[in-house]
Amino acid sequence: MPKENKKVDLDAMRHSCSHVLAQAVLQMFPEAKLGIGPTIEDGFYYDFELPRTLIPEDLPILEKKMKQIIKQDQKFLKKEVSPKEAIKFLKKADQKYKIELVKEFAKSGEKITFYENVMPQDNKPMFVDLCEGPHLDRTGQIGAFKLLKIAGAYWRGDEKNPMLQRIYGTCFHTKEELDKYLKKIEEAKKRDHRKLGKELDLFSFHEDGPGFPFFHPKGMILINQLLEYWHKEHKEAGYGLVSTPIILRESLWHQSGHYDNYKEHMYFTHIDDEGYAIKPMNCPGGMLIYKERTRSYRHLPLRWAELGLVHRHEKSGVLHGLFRVRSFTQDDAHIFCTEEQIKDELKGVLRLFEKMYAKFGFEYMIELSTRPEKSIGSDEMWDLSEKTMHEVLKEEKLDYEINEGDGAFYGPKFDFHIADCLGRTWQCGTLQLDFSMPERFELEYIGEDGNPHRPVMLHRVVYGSIERFMGILIEHYGGAFPAWIAPVQAIILPVSDKFNDYAKKAAEKLYEKGIRYEIDDSSETLGKKIRNAELLKIPFMLVVGEKEQKGNTVAVRDYATKKQKVMKVDEFIKMASL
Repeated sequence: MPKENKKVDLDAMRHSCSHVLAQAVLQMFPEAKLGIGPTIEDGFYYDFELPRTLIPEDLPILEKKMKQIIKQDQKFLKKEVSPKEAIKFLKKADQKYKIELVKEFAKSGEKITFYENVMPQDNKPMFVDLCEGPHLDRTGQIGAFKLLKIAGAYWRGDEKNPMLQRIYGTCFHTKEELDKYLKKIEEAKKRDHRKLGKELDLFSFHEDGPGFPFFHPKGMILINQLLEYWHKEHKEAGYGLVSTPIILRESLWHQSGHYDNYKEHMYFTHIDDEGYAIKPMNCPGGMLIYKERTRSYRHLPLRWAELGLVHRHEKSGVLHGLFRVRSFTQDDAHIFCTEEQIKDELKGVLRLFEKMYAKFGFEYMIELSTRPEKSIGSDEMWDLSEKTMHEVLKEEKLDYEINEGDGAFYGPKFDFHIADCLGRTWQCGTLQLDFSMPERFELEYIGEDGNPHRPVMLHRVVYGSIERFMGILIEHYGGAFPAWIAPVQAIILPVSDKFNDYAKKAAEKLYEKGIRYEIDDSSETLGKKIRNAELLKIPFMLVVGEKEQKGNTVAVRDYATKKQKVMKVDEFIKMASL
């Protein structure tokens, strides 16, 4: 709900709640070492070094202590101190992680602030923590909260540092809002793509390749259906297909700027005593193709699409199913155009995104991400790029938000955040405007004046990562995919063994028309067969028995509506093919 409709700021409330959690943990474990406790989307967390491993049964105990602190209506008092005073206090409190932070703050010239919780009657100190805030005035202003889970987390996200214990929680203004959120969490657990991926036999992960997904036959059917649709739309939009190598010379990545700005996410190897890198992005390869021949203004715009397998070094702590992997396929494309063509090409990509997301029923929000701290290119180039992208969104009458400092290192970008059925948003597509790479690679085209000119590049992905998009779809549909992308579109269920031959005849017709099917000719009862098909979330069940055999029909049970209708096989094929 909008913050302006509330008495207190929700972020400040959640941050205050994280401090109350830390206070409760110290009551339970006086020797605990405090890490950090920031707010995150929909809640907060706090990291601790503790004398023992937490168990789920600890959370209700901590919640009880937190409620007592909130009931005491302790005041939050802000204090600014010198680095020397801060370190002296923290040494006495034996808080080594906080001391490390103070030393860094002191180097950067940041102010050192503490927040102290005191009793309202006599200002008796109850808890103090290094923190820049903001906080509420009193603990009594904290609304409904819940501790959600325990996880491991490396101190400051670095796997070389000690592993701490992280407690996640959430907090809302009212109990009704909290209950609604908890209900959404429970629904999200049911839709977890890792759980459904295993149950539906789509993909798996193995210790021999952490962060590298293994796709099973049914998973590959789903991916191929996504790609078939992708190919269709890109062909209509005038894209040609290219393919570039996975491994390229390290010197190329110096030239592109990736080595200086992205090397911590890259894998390197040696071939014939020379340095090579496994590509984290596809764009340099596309530029090498561009340089293969002389280009004329008559050839532009050139739209090239590539389903490129890329590899990125992600830390083990952030790997998460298909959402965060170390190898994935980008549905990439690069458009080479003149400056005069930039706006038309940007608008064309925006319309393609709108069409493709609508196919899946996704609504989306656009962010314009601007120049980051680490970047290449002149101020004039960045100013022109950002101005052009602002103008295009306004001309297309599209709403958008500004995401300061989160552009690509070579240019500003549009980020597309799609919303699933639970209202969660996922950043998928990106569209980047790039003057820098063509300059670095000395790309040229011959203009109408007969002189060489520098083209402009657009980089874009619609799905983003095929693997991640697949994970989003699994959770969006809860594994019950629309028939057009479902790995199995129909399952034929003979009532008994004597109708197996009729089931096979019906299956032959489905096969001829390209309907993906299975036959459950097991000795199970019809009821058990139906329950099994329900668990697999197959869009259509075709029950065949004596009545259907005599009438040359099938009894079609729709998974989505749970309704059943008897029809001819050809009639079902026509319906399923829509």
